[in-house]
This record gives sequence, C-alpha cells and structure tokens, in this order.
Amino acid sequence: MNVVDDGLAVARPRREPAWLDRLAARLPRPLRFLGVGGLGLLTDLGVFTIVAADGFDPLLVRLLSLACATVVTWRLNRAFTFDRTGRHQGHEAVRYAAVTATAQGTSYAVFAALVLTVLGGLPQAALVLGAAVGAFVSYNGHRLFAFARLRPLSFSASGSGPGAGGGPEP
Repeated sequence: MNVVDDGLAVARPRREPAWLDRLAARLPRPLRFLGVGGLGLLTDLGVFTIVAADGFDPLLVRLLSLACATVVTWRLNRAFTFDRTGRHQGHEAVRYAAVTATAQGTSYAVFAALVLTVLGGLPQAALVLGAAVGAFVSYNGHRLFAFARLRPLSFSASGSGPGAGGGPEP
C-alpha cells in the first residue's frame, strides 16, 4: 500500500496476514523449515526444468535455480521459521548466504556426482537427492548461526575481557 506524503508516494512495508502468523506459531520450527524448504525445492525444480528444457547444460542451469530458490527461502525463513535475531537485516543476509553457500555447495556436489554418474538421464532425481543432503546442513547452520540471536558481550568482574575464563560462557 502506498501513502501520499507531501505529494510523494511512500511505500509501506507489507506484512503477512495475521492468520499466517498464527498458523506458523502453532507449527514446530522443523516443520516450518521443511515447509519453506519445500517451496524452495519447488522453485529450484521449476526454474531448473523450464530453463534446462531449452537445452542448456544442467550443471549451469542448477546454479541459476539454486540462486532463485535461495532468495525465496531466505525471505520465508526470516518471516516464518526463525525468530528475529536482533541483527541488521544486511548482516543477517550475509550470515544466511554463508550457511546457504555451504549447504548448497554440499547439495550441488551430490547433484553433480549423481548427474555425472548414475542419474545422468534423470537430473531431477539427482536434484532432489542433493537437496535432501543439503537440507540437513542448512537447517542446522541456519538454526545455530544465521538466525542465532545476537548476544551482547559480557565482561567478567576481573575486567580481563569477555568470558575471562578463556572458555565459552555457560
């Protein structure tokens, strides 16, 4: 929705409907992650199948389809799966990209190995198998790093810096 402010249209951020928030709140996080991942997989498969049908190299097409799926899943995971981190959205995006690159690198390696060996005639099956392996890496990376809450530094009473004991805080 746009609002006129001093004669200029100002865009207001859109917010997902309240019923969607309520539904997401009722589902456990792993189920929300799987739902978002399912939509990402459909995006990945759809873009891959449409572009590959024009005769492009499946190994190159998969890079494009992964990029499209990444944008879809980042926005949906941020909105529905994980709690707000307290980080600036740009910092969060960089963390998300790092985890996603690792997970998708794993997914792509499995895909490429299968396409170049046993599943050359059925690249969509290789895509799904690679995505399944990547999903495990992705969920844990996003849960533990990309969407981990921002924690303020704590200093010990001795004043020798964070943690002062040299190890992780309890």
